[in-house]
Amino acid sequence: MSFVERHGLWSDEQKEAASRLRKIVEEQKLEVIRLSFPDQHGILRGKTLVAREALASLESGCTITTTMLAKDTSHKTVFPVFTAGGGFGMREMEGAADVLMVPDPTSFRVLPWAPATGWLLCDIYFADGRPVPFATRHLYKSVLADLTKRGYDFVAGLEIECHIFKLEDARMSPEDAGQPGQPPSVSLLSHGYQYLTEQRYDQMEPMLEIVRRDILALDLPLRSIEVEFGPSQCEFTFKPTVGLEPADNMVLLRSAVKQICRRHGYHATFMCRPKLPNVLASGWHLHQSIVSRESGENAFMTRDSGEILSPFGRHYLGGLLKHARAAAVFSTPTINGYKRYRSYSLAPDRAIWGRDNRGVMIRVLGGADDPATRLENRIGEPAANPYLYMASQILAGMDGVDRRLDPGPSADTPYETKASLLPKTLQEAVSALKDDSFFREALGAAFVDYYVHIKNAEIERFQSEVSEWEQREYFEMF
Repeated sequence: MSFVERHGLWSDEQKEAASRLRKIVEEQKLEVIRLSFPDQHGILRGKTLVAREALASLESGCTITTTMLAKDTSHKTVFPVFTAGGGFGMREMEGAADVLMVPDPTSFRVLPWAPATGWLLCDIYFADGRPVPFATRHLYKSVLADLTKRGYDFVAGLEIECHIFKLEDARMSPEDAGQPGQPPSVSLLSHGYQYLTEQRYDQMEPMLEIVRRDILALDLPLRSIEVEFGPSQCEFTFKPTVGLEPADNMVLLRSAVKQICRRHGYHATFMCRPKLPNVLASGWHLHQSIVSRESGENAFMTRDSGEILSPFGRHYLGGLLKHARAAAVFSTPTINGYKRYRSYSLAPDRAIWGRDNRGVMIRVLGGADDPATRLENRIGEPAANPYLYMASQILAGMDGVDRRLDPGPSADTPYETKASLLPKTLQEAVSALKDDSFFREALGAAFVDYYVHIKNAEIERFQSEVSEWEQREYFEMF
């Protein structure tokens, strides 16, 4: 009996998908398959197996070291893995022990930019079949399962900004290596500041066309590619999808865009604010709604012509605002990302909402009898781990529903309204999470302590290497 069978890890849908992918591997004569899992930062890590071995690992799993869960954003191990409990307080993770990557067959894709290469997203398990508790995809799935028990689905649409530059010097001399290495030298594809103008789009179109074709070939739900306000900046928008899919789409998009661009002599970065002259910050706007599993109706939609949200939607909104400071560390997990929270900009600086207002944290869109009614959270940065970002939204929102929290009136002057300010630094956000009893209970004390430890390690390193740390750390990583 295989590992998957023994522990009942696959649904009927996954079993059927496994049969299909075996046929595709044979028919298309794939040579290798990449097995990847999203780490604590939302970065894909894993192994590449020859096709024969990858198929053999579908139901038996593929080993990978637990140190993948012990690293900060410079790829430095920040837990004492060779001590008792391995720094995690778990015997199973001592001594850089192995866990098993088990593929999710429904995630299978053939990579259009890599010849004869397949790709599978994995979950990680201990040898006894237990999910590894620090794996964020598992955590998000458990949050979704609880939401399902309550009779609801989570729906999310993505707006992700990033920069794509021309790669001038990859800086690949041995002396340029390190943890992290020196960032590449780049030049612009457009001067920017002519937001959504056709000529700026046309300047970037040759590269964006390559990216667009490959993203669509991956069957990602791309809606548009737009030129953003800043130099060499663009935005990808995805149509709304349900449950696990929007988070999986985000990690694949981020990894795919970077790989595609690099192969064609470009450098893509989802770093919030690259340390380059005149460059503007990138954000990640998360559109979200809750849908009834029984009726299929949007729970945020109101029937009252005088309201913009249903009572359920207002309470959910109240929860997002109530827990905004503690949740900021999940939506904005880098030191660099807090440079984006500026007054009188297109980014929020306080926990408020508004009707179709781009200066607030939560922009409410829709109205009476509008099935597209949704909340657009504008707090996120594109480097966020989507599993943690979305899990924190559901948990905070549903706490608002349970406690019938009132979000207050719409803030029509967002940078003048009196409200709780968002954290100004990652250190302040980490402190807010540590002090928040709700998330400590909802996510588990062990996970919160684990995540805080990693973020504190990054803060300490930044404080000791201030000069160019941000650029080196995030320009390549995200």
